[in-house]
Amino acid sequence: MTLSSAPNPTAPNKTAPPPADSRERASAMLKQLQDNICQGLEALDGEAKFQEESWERPEGGGGRSRVIKQGGVFEQGGVNFSEVWGDHLPPSILVQRPEAAGHRFYATGTSMVLHPRNPYIPTVHLNYRYFEAGPVWWFGGGIDLTPYYPFEADVVQFHRTIQETCDRHNPAYYQVFKPWCDEYFYLKHRQETRGVGGIFFDYQDGQGLLYRGPDQGKGADQVSQSIGELPQRSWEELFAFSQACGNSFLPAYVPIAERHKNDEYGDRERQFQLYRRGRYVEFNLVYDRGTIFGLQTNGRTESILMSLPPLVRWEYGYTPEPGSIEAKLYDTFLKPQDWVNWPTA
Repeated sequence: MTLSSAPNPTAPNKTAPPPADSRERASAMLKQLQDNICQGLEALDGEAKFQEESWERPEGGGGRSRVIKQGGVFEQGGVNFSEVWGDHLPPSILVQRPEAAGHRFYATGTSMVLHPRNPYIPTVHLNYRYFEAGPVWWFGGGIDLTPYYPFEADVVQFHRTIQETCDRHNPAYYQVFKPWCDEYFYLKHRQETRGVGGIFFDYQDGQGLLYRGPDQGKGADQVSQSIGELPQRSWEELFAFSQACGNSFLPAYVPIAERHKNDEYGDRERQFQLYRRGRYVEFNLVYDRGTIFGLQTNGRTESILMSLPPLVRWEYGYTPEPGSIEAKLYDTFLKPQDWVNWPTA
C-alpha cells in the first residue's frame, strides 16, 4: 500500500467516528475491486489468467496476491488485496499521525501494477486504501500512468476519465489530486516525473484542506489553499468517492491497451521500454512509502515487491536522440501538463 508523508499541520485532528461496520465495508469494497479488475484484465489479455496465493500475517491479517504472467498483453502484473491489524503501529504512521499512538490499527488496500509486453502500451499503477487507529481514520489512493512512447490521445482520455469521476463527487478533487500526483511520483535525483500522472490523495478524513502532503508552497498545496477548507465530508461520502475511483480504472485504461496491443515494434522500442522500466524500479525502491509500510508491518515480501517489472535494464549516460519520438517523451510527457485540456486532433 502506498502511503504519503506528513499531513498538513493545519488540518484538524477531530473527525466524526466511522460507522460500526467500517472495516467490514472497506474490506468488502476493496476485495470486489480486486475481483472486477482481474476479470476485466483477463478479458483484455485473452490468454493468461491470474494465479492467486492467499497469505496470513502472524500478527493479524493477510491478503490475496494475484499475478498474471506471460500473457497475450501482460508480460507480468499483479493485483493484490491485503488487510492487516495489530497493536503496534509502524513508525511511518506514528511520525505522521502521533494521535494514533496507543490504539490498535487496521489497514486495508488493493494495489495493482501492470507491465505490458508491447512498448506502446503504458505501465499503470493503482492503489486504494483505508486506515483506522482509534480516533484516526482516512481514505487514500490514486492511479498513475507510465507510458514509454508518447501518444497524446491516450493520456488525454486517461485523465479525462479520472477527472469526470472526481467531478461527480467534488470538482475540487481533481484540481488538487492531479498536481499532488505529479509531485508525489517525481524522481528528484532524475528531475523528472515517473510518467504522466493521474491522481493521488491521502489522509482524507472529511476535514479541512484537501492537500495533506509534505510539499508546502508547491502546486497542489497552492491550489488547495486557494480553494480553502471544504465543507465537512462524511465517511460515507469518502467511501463512495474511493469506490468510484477504483471502478474508473477499467474504462480509463482498457481502451488504451486495446488500441496498441497489436502494434508492431522492434528491438529499439523494446530496449527503450526496458531502460525506462528502470525508472519504475528506482522510484519504488527509493521513494515508495508503501514499500516501507509493508516491510515495517511484516507484510508478505513477494506481494510488497510485486510492482517491480520482470525484465529491466540500465544504461550509463543515456540521452535520447534529438528530435526522436523518445526525446518527445522526455521533453513533454515527463513534465507536468494540463492533460485534460490538451488539444487533440
